[in-house]
Order: sequence, then C-alpha cells, then structure tokens
Amino acid sequence: MNTALIIALAVGFCIQCALVRRHVAHIAAHRDTVPPAFAGHIPLAAHQKAADYTRAKVRLGLVDFAVSAGLVLLWTLGGMLDALDRFWRGTETSALWSGVAVVITYIVISALLELPLSLYRTFRLEQRFGFNRMTLRLFIVDLLKQGVLLLLIGVPLVTLVLWTMIENPAHWWFLLWVIWLAFSLIMMWAYPAFIAPWFNKFRPLADAALRARIEALLQRNGFASQGIFVMDGSSRSTHGNAYFTGMGTNKRIVFFDTLIGELSHEEIEAVLAHELGHFKCNHISSRITIMAAVIFAGCALLGWLAVQTWFYADLGVSAPSVHIALILFLLIAPAFTFFLQPGFSWLSRRHEFEADDFAAGQSQAAHLIHALVKLYRENANTLTPDPLYSSFHDSHPPAPVRIAHLQGSSA
Repeated sequence: MNTALIIALAVGFCIQCALVRRHVAHIAAHRDTVPPAFAGHIPLAAHQKAADYTRAKVRLGLVDFAVSAGLVLLWTLGGMLDALDRFWRGTETSALWSGVAVVITYIVISALLELPLSLYRTFRLEQRFGFNRMTLRLFIVDLLKQGVLLLLIGVPLVTLVLWTMIENPAHWWFLLWVIWLAFSLIMMWAYPAFIAPWFNKFRPLADAALRARIEALLQRNGFASQGIFVMDGSSRSTHGNAYFTGMGTNKRIVFFDTLIGELSHEEIEAVLAHELGHFKCNHISSRITIMAAVIFAGCALLGWLAVQTWFYADLGVSAPSVHIALILFLLIAPAFTFFLQPGFSWLSRRHEFEADDFAAGQSQAAHLIHALVKLYRENANTLTPDPLYSSFHDSHPPAPVRIAHLQGSSA
C-alpha cells in the first residue's frame, strides 16, 4: 500500500505540474489579445488582470497540492498519525472516546497546518488583485465559529460514527454509508436556515420589481422557495454569485450583494433561470445519486481494508483500530480519486450546458450572455484557459465555448 500511495501521489503531482505549466503558458500567450467574442465588452486591461490572477491562483494551487501530498506522507509514513494515536491510547480511556479524541485532534491539527496557505490566499493573493475585503478580525471570528460548529456537530457525528463501527463489526460499513447519506441530506436542509446565518447576513430582496420578475419565473416553473435573499458577500470579497440552497420545503434563493449591483433585472433573471435549470433538469438529484454510489463503494472498500493488518502496517500505524482505519482512508483516498476528476468535470460541464439551454428558453439567451460577460470581467475569470487543463479541472465550460453555445441556441 505504501508503494501504491507514493506512486499515486507522484504521478498525480507530475500530471498537475504538466497541466499547470500548459495552462500558465496558454494564458500568457493570449494575454495581450481579448478573444473576438468578448472584444468591445471586456477591456484589454481587465483581460490581462484575469490572466495574471488566474496564473497566480493555479501556481498557488500547485503549492497547495504539493503541501497536501507532503502532509499525507507525514501523517502516514512519517508516523504523525501513529504518534497521535499512541498519545491518546496512553490516557487509558475507552476505545470509543480515545478514538473520538484522535479524530478531532487530527482535524484540528490539519486545519492549523493548512492555515498559512489560507492566510496567504486571502490576504496576499486576493488582496493583490483587489478582491479581498476580509479583515483579520473577521477571519479569526470565522475560525472560532468553525471551531464551535466542530464541537456542536463534529464531535457528536464522530462519536456516532465510531460507536456504530465498534458495535457493529460485521456491517458497520453499510451503516456508515447510511449515516453519511442521512447527514448530507439533513445538512442540505438545515444549512441555509441555521448555519449560513452564522457567517453572513441575509436580508429579503427589497427591489419590488425584481422580486416580482423572479416570482413570476418561479411560478411558471412550479418552483416554491422560502424566500429570495441578498447576502453580504461584499463583507469578505468583491466576487459575485447567485445560488439556490436547501432542499424540500426549505429552499432559498440567494444573491450576493455584489451581483445585485452589477447586473440588470433581465440579466439577474437569466442567471437565476440557469440555477433553476439545475433543479428542473434533475441535476441535483443525479449528483446526489452519483455521490451516494461513489461513497457506497468507498465505504465497502473501507470495510474490507479495516480488517487487513497490512493496511495499517504499510501506512505507518502500529495498532489497528476503526478510527485509525477511517482517518487513513480519508487521508489516502484523494491521491487515488484525483484520477477520476476529469469524469466528474465532464459531467458538471454537461450539466452547465443543459442549464444554459433551460435559461435560454426561460429568458433571452442574450441576457444570460451579457450577465456572464459581466461576471467574467468582475470575477477576473480567464477567457483563454488551456483546453486540456480545463477538461481536467473546470466544472464550467470555458468562456468562449459557453458563449458560443448560447449564441447557437438563440440563432
């Protein structure tokens, strides 16, 4: 297993290096010319800013990739996880509570190790390009709130998971999958009403004309929501966005305040029609189904690995246990699932095209095109990504391809 892990990490890093090199070179080669489809809509200075911003982001992403791979090796072959486990086993508490302590301590240490890159990304990279509005005080407050959520939600969840694994030695992997599925659905329902307001302020949309336009769109599509809200996204960033959140009877429509100030009513309706398209085209349910199937396979694999003594020995752990099996699996899984990313990206881009088609049928395609152009400009999204990098990583189609698709649908 240790050889397979090292090979997976090394191959993944080499692929990522090659993709980033291609992406950076491709963007640099097109930095001084705005693509014809965007000429007259996006100034050259804005296009160059997007090129420089994207190159800085992907380079930092490569550093993040390398650091993450190094931490995986330190936790496993470097013996950090084994040392942490031996420390808590030395307290002579029960298997359940020592396991909970190991998992929570691992989460906290991992978060602290990732903190420097997060700080650099927010206060250097985003600040350099004029996007950051996060203060250090707000950053710290957010961290403290996340810590509270870890105590209120994370500790009970970890306790339930480990108790299930200990008390059901034959079938815990299936019960673990059921817990994951139930927790995910509950969080999708609860997040907009109970968790998101901890971090952002949400106010009902005050613009009566825009609200009437949106309500008409929802009514003719048979879509019910618990309200239309504007979020204070500008308190942290100048990036704009809009999204649906929640599920069942607890669905909400959320606009960033930065988006409201940039788009016309027709353009906002078109953006919302795109998001509505994901629901009407059953993308949300299909993604949940796919992820449920993937997690089911993962839980079954974990159930088999957990009883293999070589699984622990090869990854630097001296004492097998269910909590160590869980952490090890979560640590090494990304090294192997990295190679599945092009498939998930392809599916996501297909869904984006379908949602664009739905929006073009509900509004004018030109309105969505104008909205997307403004969002590309304001968010500094590159208009010239490398095709291979984009096919591997991007959940949305490249800007020129997406615009051409919309223009074709309106022809």
